[in-house]
Amino acid sequence: MAGLPFDQREGYIWYDGAFVPWADAKLHVLSHGLHYGSCVFEGERAYGGEIFKLDEHTRRLHESARLLGFDIPYSVETINDACNELLVKQGYRDAYVRPVAWRGSEMMGVSAQQNTIHCAIAIWEWPSYFDPAERLKGIRLDMAEYRRPDPKTAPTKSKAAGLYMICTISKHAAERKGYADAMMLDWRGQVAECTGANIFFVKDGAIHTPKPDCFLDGITRRTVIDLAKRRGFELIERAIMPEELEGFEQCFITGTAAEVTPVSEIGPYRFEVGTITKTLMDDYMTEVQPKAAAAE
Repeated sequence: MAGLPFDQREGYIWYDGAFVPWADAKLHVLSHGLHYGSCVFEGERAYGGEIFKLDEHTRRLHESARLLGFDIPYSVETINDACNELLVKQGYRDAYVRPVAWRGSEMMGVSAQQNTIHCAIAIWEWPSYFDPAERLKGIRLDMAEYRRPDPKTAPTKSKAAGLYMICTISKHAAERKGYADAMMLDWRGQVAECTGANIFFVKDGAIHTPKPDCFLDGITRRTVIDLAKRRGFELIERAIMPEELEGFEQCFITGTAAEVTPVSEIGPYRFEVGTITKTLMDDYMTEVQPKAAAAE
């Protein structure tokens, strides 16, 4: 099933409060979310039959919608229950979970005050985001042309579909050059993130990461920061300029899809897959496992 187009897969999708056959989960071509980007979503992973930090993800989904000016008509508890029930219904233990909410098709134009707000959840099997062999030795990153925007120009604290347009462009450009992904700067020229993951660097035993003041403060990012502090690693959140990359020894990225992935190269800069990176990779995989299973 992994190679099938997503509209041809089997099973069920939770759509506006009901479980519908996968092929029947459709929306009209004149939906506002498609034309004007009035759409928010989450990316979550299930490990061993449990969705990691589900409630935190669902609350962020609601907050993203609020930042785009609409309210999701289903409570956090309802969406949580639907995610858990759908995971069982799909028969997966390890899977990717995608809740999404968007404005419908009652009005077509920039203004869409009366449009129905729709919500859906899909779950599918999705292995490592990057090639497993490449991931272990460290992925290669290009330098993206586009930059993350000033928070005064976009709702940068939301996980909104429209904010990913430049990410897709940048990732495609990187892949055409043979890279796995791209690192983006922000509008000030400071290091920001990758196209779908936050970024960390290591120097002299300390971990450095950009402040998330114009891009998403990822749930995986916060988890890894907590894991690093538990280990006693010094963790510094600060502005990082691209010319500083030459002095860093290790680099890794974090995200629900990427988990913790080492980086071996960013443009002309090279990094080792060192002990701190490997430790946090292992710690993260231990953290995401269901506690009951980990105790066995």
